[in-house]
Amino acid sequence: MDFIPYGKQWIGQEDIDAVVEVLNSDYLTTGPKVQEFEEALGDYCDVEYVIAVANGTAALHLASLALLKKGDRVLTTPNSFLATSNAILYAGAKPIFVDIAEDGNIDLDLCGEILKNDNSIKAIYGVAFSGRMLDQKKLKSLKENYNVLILEDNAHAIGAKEGETKSASCKNSDVSILSFHPVKHLTTGEGGAITTNSKELYEKMLTLRGHGMVKTPEMKPWEYEMRELGFNYRMTDIQCALGLSQLKKLDNFVARRIEIAKRYDEAFENSIIKPLYTHDGKSSYHLYVVQVDFSKLNISKVDLFSRLREKSIGIQLHYIPINKQPYYKDLGYGDEITPVMDRYYEQCFSLPMFPKLSDEEQEYVVETLFEVLNA
Repeated sequence: MDFIPYGKQWIGQEDIDAVVEVLNSDYLTTGPKVQEFEEALGDYCDVEYVIAVANGTAALHLASLALLKKGDRVLTTPNSFLATSNAILYAGAKPIFVDIAEDGNIDLDLCGEILKNDNSIKAIYGVAFSGRMLDQKKLKSLKENYNVLILEDNAHAIGAKEGETKSASCKNSDVSILSFHPVKHLTTGEGGAITTNSKELYEKMLTLRGHGMVKTPEMKPWEYEMRELGFNYRMTDIQCALGLSQLKKLDNFVARRIEIAKRYDEAFENSIIKPLYTHDGKSSYHLYVVQVDFSKLNISKVDLFSRLREKSIGIQLHYIPINKQPYYKDLGYGDEITPVMDRYYEQCFSLPMFPKLSDEEQEYVVETLFEVLNA
């Protein structure tokens, strides 16, 4: 059996052809494909404004500079990749880590309790972990009752829906971000995007994306003005051509991920392996996460990882609590009361989940996992 990673891209000939077409054109960057990709994403996500950027971290950085001021306090999750809370630090603001709910997402009820007693909180940064959208009714209630800014990190969740609300539509948030890393639902190699329905935020982030420069019709042909300290966070036409091609297949990719998730759900029913959540139509399944109580077994998590990798299965862990990282501990974090996150971290791991995963490969993963856990 060839090695089975936890995630990988699916590139077809049509994707290659789209990239080659741009390579043969006049524009490799800052050309028409960028706007075309942004418009297509806007249509897909049902959102007014889209900014394509170099990667998901760049999206978080620009969004944070637009939303936050130095010293702002921001509720966020310890269960994410480092970039989510790092972006808060980039803006000179302060992350406040909140425990997670049983589905792996930030506990929005706990956020409400904190906001009720602390009017210094300016924003919530929630992550649609593993592809499961944040509860939209709770987001709407928090926004209306406490007037906080909300960023949805939807890097895992493009293609997800809750009722009629699409991921990254910003129906109940100010800004959303997306990532197009190769393990995500669609890829542009590296790449990301910011979505919003606010013209003011859009124009600010658009300026910051291109060195803080502004060029108006009234200026001389060669003139431009740098009005803010911005960055070069642009996405190329090459990447956008790939993204446009991948976007056409996104619904099929998501449908296959859901099919794989349902097969896992069925395989693990009434067993020692507990899915983080079973399929309920709210996740587009960037990850398929399970939990095992290793205290009841004769195998450690370290041994499980080693033995499965020996058998060509690349399980992964998402995530080490951000507040426990050395850099954050040096800033004074690490002692937060997060019992659900602590238990989750001890028990969780992610199984292979990508559209090209065959039924035979999935069956091998399931059988081998049970075999190793029960040895």
